[in-house]
Amino acid sequence: IPGPRQEVPVQRLGIDIGGSGIKGAIVDLDKGDLGGDRHRIETPQPSTPQAVAAVVNELVRHFNWDGPIGCTFPAIVRNGVTMVSTLLLKDTSHRTVFPVWQLDVGLGEGVLTGAGDFVMVPDPSSFRILPWSPHSGWLLADIYLNSGEPVPFSSRHILRKALGGLDAHNAEFVSGLEVEFHVYKVSDPAMRHSDGGMPHAPPETSLISPGYQYLTEDHYDQLEPVMDMIRRACEKLDLPIRSMEVEFGASQCEVTFRPAAGMAHADNMMLFRSAVKQLCRREGLHATFMSRPRVANAMGSGWHLHQSLVDRKTGASLFMPEEGELLSNTAAHWVAGILEHAAASCLLTTPTLNGYKRYQPFQLAPDRVQWGRDNKGAMIRALAAPGDRASRIENRVGDPAANPYFYLASQVASGLDGLKRKLQPPEPSATPYASQAALLPKSLGEALEAFSGSSFYRQSLGDVFVEYLAFIKRAEWNRYLGEVSEWEQKEYFRLF
Repeated sequence: IPGPRQEVPVQRLGIDIGGSGIKGAIVDLDKGDLGGDRHRIETPQPSTPQAVAAVVNELVRHFNWDGPIGCTFPAIVRNGVTMVSTLLLKDTSHRTVFPVWQLDVGLGEGVLTGAGDFVMVPDPSSFRILPWSPHSGWLLADIYLNSGEPVPFSSRHILRKALGGLDAHNAEFVSGLEVEFHVYKVSDPAMRHSDGGMPHAPPETSLISPGYQYLTEDHYDQLEPVMDMIRRACEKLDLPIRSMEVEFGASQCEVTFRPAAGMAHADNMMLFRSAVKQLCRREGLHATFMSRPRVANAMGSGWHLHQSLVDRKTGASLFMPEEGELLSNTAAHWVAGILEHAAASCLLTTPTLNGYKRYQPFQLAPDRVQWGRDNKGAMIRALAAPGDRASRIENRVGDPAANPYFYLASQVASGLDGLKRKLQPPEPSATPYASQAALLPKSLGEALEAFSGSSFYRQSLGDVFVEYLAFIKRAEWNRYLGEVSEWEQKEYFRLF
């Protein structure tokens, strides 16, 4: 990298790298495909500068990195990599929406102004070799200001901060993912010069599977080549896939993940989404985690987050009820906290305009703030029974496009508030689409107002984070309001 670099020592940054070890996926470089062996390098959790150095050295040794890579990689982990700060200041159109040429972009005078740099410090325990691109590696990073302080709205920092609140309860957060998405054939990739821009024009697509027919396995066979490609790649990436299935909608898929503790599934979701999109693109397919694609006969996709708490010392479930209980005391407080802050949390669980169009009654999606016992129409579905160590709750509110760190952080922060205040949930609903429960926000605008006005999130995650996220999402919302939609043209152009 040309030019002088400011060194930000590991010791000053106080890095605490999570994970139980390094995981590497190796492919057969001669075959150039998804064949080859899979390797896992077991190392202690690197929680000190010395441990980080040992992990990095083991990576260099194991993968036989010599020459520039062997020299550069340890230096990158030690010093970090600078990156232009406007990367953090864009909305979903990729436009920079903060006034970076002013003295204060809204984060304090001189902070991330002038398109200056911040520092990315890689987490070596996140390293993977990408099976579809065997000369490419994948690393997650924690991000810092040049002062050495964490960027206050860094997604991993926000989740780590929320998880830290569980220390006082001697509890570990455990989650499981259930993710829906669509995969289509690309008929027109929209790569003409006129298709470029911010945002780029979407591709034209057609179906792989017609959907809406659960009574035959033939539709799985239509999607099997795609499923098999994704499954094999996920295995080599050590992503803990539990099941794969054809979902109800046309060309719709679902993947579930085995339970994992702490931040693991936020990291996994980042890699999974990227892997699916890249793998499909190379095969002339388009994978989308957009909740409700604007194509005929599309079924909404959700991200259902299963969650529970376990005792950190014994591993015992804290959500398993006693005889005669629907929920344990801990689970009841946790559910009550999530319901209490549901409206404000929607900006974190459902951050896109499109996601709110999934909140429709009788569509296996929630539209109200309530819980039910094994009821897929409720926002919170309780799956708990005496003696069942897998007792848990499932939040069905999430958008597959959500930032996974913010989504998990919203659950942990809200649940912890319920624990601290010993909140009690209302009675479970057996008729979720006919109950008198409060409605979930109907639009990104409603969710934005609830989040920006939440004293709870300002206190638990910080004023800077709330103002930052609200500013970006407001820019997205205002762009949407300024567009003339096809609905308006059809409704008014001829009539008036």
